[in-house]
Amino acid sequence: MKFFDLTGKVAIVTGGNSGIGFAIARGLATAGATVVIANRTADTGQKAAGSLKGEDFQAMAIQTDVSDKSSLSNLVKTVIDKFNQVDILVNSAGVIGRGPVEDFTEDQWDHIININLKGLFFCCQIVGQEMIKRKKGKIINISSNVSEVIQPGRVVYAVSKAGVSHLTRGLALEWAKYNINVNAIGPGPTITELNKTYFEENPDDLQERIDSIPMARLGYPPDHVGAAIYLASEASNYVTGQTLLVDGGSTIW
Repeated sequence: MKFFDLTGKVAIVTGGNSGIGFAIARGLATAGATVVIANRTADTGQKAAGSLKGEDFQAMAIQTDVSDKSSLSNLVKTVIDKFNQVDILVNSAGVIGRGPVEDFTEDQWDHIININLKGLFFCCQIVGQEMIKRKKGKIINISSNVSEVIQPGRVVYAVSKAGVSHLTRGLALEWAKYNINVNAIGPGPTITELNKTYFEENPDDLQERIDSIPMARLGYPPDHVGAAIYLASEASNYVTGQTLLVDGGSTIW
């Protein structure tokens, strides 16, 4: 359908080398977009971009540290210099930390907040400045279902993601006059490289997560692709400031 056609669009996907980010990057490419994968490790980014190009998609990788504003500025400048536009931004780079809040250190707090919230804000800001010039754009922030609910041992992570969802609403409000749609996707627990080992080592926690989901399973990265294509496409032109929860119904109760 034309509504979901992204042909001619240029998309930046932070954290697009693996997990949900890579699944979304591939999904946007399948819909016709040229995809720029931005992640901290050069070789994994190049490998991911190479995988997409191997399927005859248009893709490239730019090494980027999302917690460093100058690195984000370089990312956007490089994309603008090459393509003259950024149509879609997906902020998927993120980290998780688990543990009792009484034991959390300042360094652990800073690590999570700097990547999940500070870096996401400045990426939105820098890309947003370019979108404002063109008076159009789609920004998709990867939040979490724990932006709405709290799970044991994940309080700081939940705080960062609640910030992401609230920032999404704030940017949507301020940038609606520029025809920029800002939305978020809120995944439920999803099996990725980031947490696979953790769940293997903590089967009780895994079972608790499964028991909290009406659909009785954890998500997989492809489960989030449809939402991303929708929010990146013309189909969502009248949707902004929303966090679309893709969580198997885990926030129903």
